[in-house]
Amino acid sequence: MNFDYSDEENAFREQVKTIMAEKLPKEIAQKNTSGQGLSKVEIEQWHAILNAQGWLAQGWPVDFGGTGWTPIQKHIFEEERVAAGGPEIIPFGLSMLAPVLIAFGSDEQKKEILPRILNGDDWWCQGYSEPGAGSDLASLKTRAVRDGDNYIVNGQKTWTTLGQYANKIFSLVRTSTEGKPQQGISFLLMDMDAPGVTIRPIRTIDGDYEVNEVFFEDVRVPAKNLVGKENMGWTYAKFLLTHERTGIAGVPAAKNLLKKLKAVAAETEDDAGSLMDDPLFAARIAQVEIDLIAMELTNLRIVSEAQKGGAPGVESSMIKIKGTLIRQELTDLMRRAAGPYAMPFTPEIYEAGSNEGPVGPDYAATVSAKYFNMRKISIFGGSNEIQRNIISKMMLGL
Repeated sequence: MNFDYSDEENAFREQVKTIMAEKLPKEIAQKNTSGQGLSKVEIEQWHAILNAQGWLAQGWPVDFGGTGWTPIQKHIFEEERVAAGGPEIIPFGLSMLAPVLIAFGSDEQKKEILPRILNGDDWWCQGYSEPGAGSDLASLKTRAVRDGDNYIVNGQKTWTTLGQYANKIFSLVRTSTEGKPQQGISFLLMDMDAPGVTIRPIRTIDGDYEVNEVFFEDVRVPAKNLVGKENMGWTYAKFLLTHERTGIAGVPAAKNLLKKLKAVAAETEDDAGSLMDDPLFAARIAQVEIDLIAMELTNLRIVSEAQKGGAPGVESSMIKIKGTLIRQELTDLMRRAAGPYAMPFTPEIYEAGSNEGPVGPDYAATVSAKYFNMRKISIFGGSNEIQRNIISKMMLGL
């Protein structure tokens, strides 16, 4: 394949750079780049900016309000977004639920839900994992029993990212116990403010609050909220997870972090030299850079095939594994580069009017939080162990 971008693609890259410089609020870029969490209002502001530009629904067909971008254009946008400090687009409604609805949803669901995702009327979260069903998602136990024109839902979901902001949840529920576990799962849309829905926060090891437990107790859900056919939810879930896994790899974000790491490692302190003078540290940076280059080329091959009409299969599992390992290694190296300055800090230092400031260089303030947060990415979206099983079955026939 040809790794050179066409004149049209290079022109598109310049357009993205221009829009980022003109439209991305500097305070949002600064907070995002420094590792501070954005508020719901700031996230919605960023989405509204992209929507006004016509750049929010990047994977949607034009007929549904999408950009009509090619896979390579989406790849270019991600590179320039990260380089400019732009926040990532929250994926749950836009790039996870929407493709499922477009492929399998009813005309009524598409007409009603897709515009509300675009204009920000609805914030969706994902109800997949359960306390006893994470990597082994097919063992989920949340039940949905048909009762006339409704389903009655009982059960629990966990690790529901940004559920505290959401007013809607798309969820996998068990509608049958016949046959294999995968054959009795359905894909259901629910209101987070419906009677019987309870949400509880989970504080993660980095001290952040981004995940939740969600409980369902006799929640009545209109049967029209079923996506596709009953007991076919596993098919839709696999379709969705293929989209999620390629995003978890985060090639542009990893490239940006590597650039920062190399700059930090090259800094000198008095006559002590730099970390790049340490052969072991330099070797680890070299190895992760080699791995990242190889993964980027693999990602470009996947993008190129998608440009020709292909769809990622086992490749999404491959890039998910390698991408998560690379991002974990980079955050570990950055934490080591910060040394004692990477000690945990109080987030109050970023509050308006605070008299406290971060100890040490600015980059060090959030490296521990990023390190701990990245521990999870080899688990969610289908754990790396499960992805290796998928690869062995699909490629090796084991």
